Amino acid sequence: MRELTKILDYEFDDPELARVALAHRSAAGRGEPTYERLEFLGDRVLALVIADLLYEHYPNEEEGALAKRLVALVRRETLAEVAARLGLGQFIVLSKGEEDAGGRENPAILADVCESLMGAMYRDGGMEPARRFIERHWHDLMTSEKTPPKDAKTSLQEWAQGKGLDLPEYRTVDRSGPDHAPCFTIEVRVAKFPPERGEGATKRIAEQTAAELLLSRLEAEDG
Repeated sequence: MRELTKILDYEFDDPELARVALAHRSAAGRGEPTYERLEFLGDRVLALVIADLLYEHYPNEEEGALAKRLVALVRRETLAEVAARLGLGQFIVLSKGEEDAGGRENPAILADVCESLMGAMYRDGGMEPARRFIERHWHDLMTSEKTPPKDAKTSLQEWAQGKGLDLPEYRTVDRSGPDHAPCFTIEVRVAKFPPERGEGATKRIAEQTAAELLLSRLEAEDG
């Protein structure tokens, strides 16, 4: 707990909240609490704090632009990045099977635990400790983009619309791997052009990868 306290820069009045926030369901006995309820809470805490910070930091941006920034900052990939940078994986309570399968490096689990710890801090000390944690670890992420981020799916859609074509179509081609570490293969097609495929640990990542590959090829061919 001392090491976790140092990383979070927060000492829990109720250490049991921190313990639950780190408890993966693979290691929990029947009826024992896991981090999932705190993850649910932390997701909402993060979204509220980020929305408030964006409102303050970008006073001249419209709602749509702020929404794009919010989506990028609260998505699973960003949470996993923050959790990995802080080394939160070492504290997660996992079953041996889950640990052997790479659970401590699993982006989905890391993202969940990051959210659950924020939920635990909120329950233990109110909004302020959670806000301080978020401000500290999301500030650079929030301010690094001079313009609202535009993901590959949005860019591909805009390219198609600019050409007067139907919107891109996505379909799941394959899903492989165990439940705790799935791999999705998604195919994207625009009109008559040959499709591209992308892979990722979530459908969203696979779709983004596929869209980026197809857009790069279409723009190169468009010349």
